[in-house]
Amino acid sequence: MKMKFELFVSLRYLMAKRKQAFFSIITIISIISVTIGVMTLITVLGVMSGFENDLKEKILGTNAHIRIFKFDKGIEDYPSVSSQITKITGVMATTPFVYSEAMLSSEAAVSGIVLLGINPETVGQVTNLKQNLIRGSLDNLMHPALPGLSPHAPILPGIFIGKELAKIFGLSYLDEVTVISPLGEQTPMGMVPKMKKFRIVGIFDSGMYEYDSKWAYIFLPTAQQFFQMGEAVSGIEVKVSDPYKAHTIAEAIEKKLGFSFQARDWMEMNKNLFSALRIEKIIMFIILVLIILVASFGIISILIMVVMEKTSDIAIMKTMGAKASSIMRIFMIDGLVIGIFGTILGTIGGLSLGENIQAVANVLEKRFHVTVFPPDVYYIDKIPFQISLADITLIMVITLAISFLATVFPSWQASRLDPAKALRYG
Repeated sequence: MKMKFELFVSLRYLMAKRKQAFFSIITIISIISVTIGVMTLITVLGVMSGFENDLKEKILGTNAHIRIFKFDKGIEDYPSVSSQITKITGVMATTPFVYSEAMLSSEAAVSGIVLLGINPETVGQVTNLKQNLIRGSLDNLMHPALPGLSPHAPILPGIFIGKELAKIFGLSYLDEVTVISPLGEQTPMGMVPKMKKFRIVGIFDSGMYEYDSKWAYIFLPTAQQFFQMGEAVSGIEVKVSDPYKAHTIAEAIEKKLGFSFQARDWMEMNKNLFSALRIEKIIMFIILVLIILVASFGIISILIMVVMEKTSDIAIMKTMGAKASSIMRIFMIDGLVIGIFGTILGTIGGLSLGENIQAVANVLEKRFHVTVFPPDVYYIDKIPFQISLADITLIMVITLAISFLATVFPSWQASRLDPAKALRYG
């Protein structure tokens, strides 16, 4: 019964009469402030989470979940090692690779590249290279004599290069390039750089500039011969069933293979990047919470003004037997109603804006003739938005907590009011 009385009075104070319309305007402004704060927080965090997940997908598509190396030299008996790895719980597939830095040369330019020797028959089970190819196929590395070649064209080993690297060099499908090994080879004239001509039999687009402008792939036996590795490989790539358990599986692999092997998971190899993204997200969250904190001052302001306006009412209620705790609850309910309405409206608005953020960006681009997220910089075809239920719940709890704390001081001031002084000077 007491709670019904407190709720009734608090709602009466929020719904101002015509002569007190100023208070209803301030109430609406306070709700709008909280709404904008929550909406901004949800939208920004959703877009940042979307970018992070999009980046993870691209990294996981280009790289294996785990890479295994040997400390002293390459892995010689890699079929046997691969067989041991596949027996570990959680491992789905493996593929060998040869890794080295080299120089790519054409008539137009020279550039340093990361050259990977791969097995076309198994690499598609571990990475998304097959899906990333925009020209050519994996089989082209094994069978470089392709249709469309001139009958007089020399038969050269095949190479895949990234879309950006092709753009930098002005190269296209079936063009010839020269790969220069930094290791060199011994000749009667001394040590000289080792060079080999290749034909571009595939162009890939991973969506990551760093990979598309620096990485190149050749056939595994060709790489072994070019880098004088014999039957050995640089390492073994592994795909696991759950990428987020890659670290645990990597430890199991090291334990099984012995101390001479090192297994590095994708999170460890990209630790700096994801740490930076996480710190940026946390800092952005703190900054945006400050917006809600500023909005809470609107709640404090309106409650102080209501307390000053309703001094006589408070005195009468106390004279009639209302306790200080009841008076305090009346004004706390006022502040919480503002916070709850603002939080609900902000959550709905934030989710709606986030789901339609690309349409909003398109309107802004058309209206102001600017590109919001240039594709050549951000490498995305649309603005990603992804937010979890846990993030939404956290935002709502923090907003309601701030709204509640904003009601404490004005409500406490109201509860301390002396009825006799209020009626005498009211």
